[in-house]
Amino acid sequence: MQTVDLREDFRQNAEMSDETPIDATDEALLRLLRENARRSTAELGRRLGISRTTVQSRIERLERRGIVAGYTVRVGRETASRLVRAHILLTVKPKLARPTETALARIPQITALHSVSGIHDLIALVEARSVEEMDRLIDEIGALDGVERTVTSIILSTRFDRG
Repeated sequence: MQTVDLREDFRQNAEMSDETPIDATDEALLRLLRENARRSTAELGRRLGISRTTVQSRIERLERRGIVAGYTVRVGRETASRLVRAHILLTVKPKLARPTETALARIPQITALHSVSGIHDLIALVEARSVEEMDRLIDEIGALDGVERTVTSIILSTRFDRG
């Protein structure tokens, strides 16, 4: 049976105000949560060498501070492998940037839109169920008012994903 020193937990929690910078334990906790946010606080505590109550209070503090903004579902490799995914680089007319972004946000197959530096203005991450659907989406995106040019790279495989 493992003995837990509650005084140590209380001391650690008292020292961790909302203004406390992220320390190595918080960074390790965030890495573990990114890998699998469904891990129990007991398992997280074992992996980090701290009690589950300390883990819980650290998670609550990270949530309060907005460092952990939420939790999401990641589809499995088999499901993801059935999707056709692409990065679409867009050059956009400056005066039409906002309406173009609004129109892109209405396309549910666009999973993320990034503003970037360089010769392109935006990168859209797109997921489609087939090559035909991807072809249609590329045409739809290219036809939007404000889109001057697109360059598409189809993702063939993912070597690793820390997302």
